[in-house]
Amino acid sequence: MKSIFGWLLWAALAVAAALLMGDNPATVSLFWPPWRVDVSFNLVVIALALGFALLYGALRGVALLRDLPRRARRWRALQHERATVGLLLQAQGHLLAGRFVRARNAAREAIERLNQPDAPAAPWRGALWVLAHLAAAESAHALGQTAQRDAWLQAALAPEHGHDAPSAREGALLRAAQWALEAGDAAAAAEYLAALPQGAARRIQAVRLRLRLAQLRHDTAAALEMARLLAKHRALSPEAAQTLLRSLWRDAVRAAADAQALLAIWRGLQGSERQDPQRALEVLRRAQALAWPALDGGLPRVVDEAIRVAWAGYDRLAESERCQWAEQLDAWLPQLEPHWLARLEEAQQRWPQDPVLQYVAGQACRVRGLWGKAQLLLQQAARGLPPGRLQRRAWVALAELAQQRGEPLAAQQAWEQAARADL
Repeated sequence: MKSIFGWLLWAALAVAAALLMGDNPATVSLFWPPWRVDVSFNLVVIALALGFALLYGALRGVALLRDLPRRARRWRALQHERATVGLLLQAQGHLLAGRFVRARNAAREAIERLNQPDAPAAPWRGALWVLAHLAAAESAHALGQTAQRDAWLQAALAPEHGHDAPSAREGALLRAAQWALEAGDAAAAAEYLAALPQGAARRIQAVRLRLRLAQLRHDTAAALEMARLLAKHRALSPEAAQTLLRSLWRDAVRAAADAQALLAIWRGLQGSERQDPQRALEVLRRAQALAWPALDGGLPRVVDEAIRVAWAGYDRLAESERCQWAEQLDAWLPQLEPHWLARLEEAQQRWPQDPVLQYVAGQACRVRGLWGKAQLLLQQAARGLPPGRLQRRAWVALAELAQQRGEPLAAQQAWEQAARADL
């Protein structure tokens, strides 16, 4: 289409020239006393056009001659940059292929080219410098040359080159932090991650490294925060995210040193996690391990909330988990509010064949002095529970009740049953 319009323009110019000059008898008279020269108007027009073309061509030629040194420098810089980029591509290819010695040699040759005193100033010199040293450091790391790797890494992170290539420098910082984490150097990894700009620190790779750093430092709170951030940005599959979050949360629970810390970890759960009875069991297990003294004001808040969540999800617990819940609840029965006894009895009547509910209701009755009812429920529970610690506790409670009633024979039989439950 463009060529068609060009031909139409030339045709229009030809028509205009034919109309103007085809039948034009005009003349141009030049007076130079004592001479007079008469020249055709068409010849004058043609001469002016040719003169303009010659003058324009001469000026363009002079401009091109004056521009030759600059174009020569640009050509040399382009050739130098192409050669350096080619060496970097070779180094990256050798790294991917596992040829680390060749990669190191190619990166070293690229660095030597950049260090030449007469090397032209390429527009991407800063990025090439950082990437060449980073490729050399990568190959040295693969070859186990730690000292050489650190030297090249420090050269890549030099401030005078990082300003021209911020993205390449951020990549070098991330790689340096990863190497430090692999070596178990938490201080160096934290220093490299702290040097990242604010925007780069929120990237997925940086968050992954911060998660590894928190795990290395056993900082479960920070690790949980990083894992939640990765799950939010879908950097992990849903299954992997849930597994990681649950594992980190358990570590945080086991590391809790007091009630306030355990409550903060429990309150840090989000959404449906707060209604998970398995997590409530973890909290109760840790609370029992801390062996808090009895409180006159009632249960610690975190224990009270965990008991309520586990009770609400009782039907979702497996049989072994129900036994664990009953074991954890034993230590807190004296501090339970009075309405819990009615709630437990109602549940036991609703599921009369559940030995765990029989055991919990029997222990609650025993704590409140309802010994006859407690004995009946504990006897049913002791016969229905699977062999283990909970069955032993039921027989022990029956033995103690028999001793309180002054029945040594019944107490002896209960103690024997408790001993057999451990076998």
